[in-house]
Amino acid sequence: MALLTEHEQRQVAEAIARVEKTTDAELVTVLAARADDYAYIPLLWASLIALVVPGVVHYLSGYLTMYTLLLAQWATFIVLCLVFRLPKVTTRLIPRSVRHWRASNLARRQFLEQNLHHTLGSTGVLIFVSEAERYVEILVDDGISKRLDDSRWDAIVQAFTQQVKQGQTLAGFIACVEACGELLKVHVPLTQTRNELPNRLVVLE
Repeated sequence: MALLTEHEQRQVAEAIARVEKTTDAELVTVLAARADDYAYIPLLWASLIALVVPGVVHYLSGYLTMYTLLLAQWATFIVLCLVFRLPKVTTRLIPRSVRHWRASNLARRQFLEQNLHHTLGSTGVLIFVSEAERYVEILVDDGISKRLDDSRWDAIVQAFTQQVKQGQTLAGFIACVEACGELLKVHVPLTQTRNELPNRLVVLE
């Protein structure tokens, strides 16, 4: 199932088209369901708890035999593996720094994969969102970073991040694209009409 419907994706594309009429910048938007499946995290937590909890119960009560202890450990491990694989649970088990690091890495890969580093005048702009991590980042190529300090994007990113947390991803994308457009038309104004990269929203499910 798409993160945004086709109609909603078209709205994002239309917002990009409007902005690119006023600037030489090439905007690309990417929406990822999650930056990683974090497969090792649920296994790690399940293993640690399965090793510790039955042993603690046995130490405090002396109730478990060695055979029962082994069964309890296996049962605990299997049940927790299944529970911890639920996306909402998995996300809560992962440190925020790890989630943001993975999302940041994916954003940089997408910058290259979407050919934003090959635009005329190095004017590529990536607006990246990873929903599971509640992560938003704007990456720009040299032609824009030389004219606009990175701190100019901070307020736009913070506002978009809040909208993602509230489940307003579509509204956040459109507001973000328009806010970027206001900066870009002043600092990277249109000098020639062109459209080097597709305006569509790239969805990674």
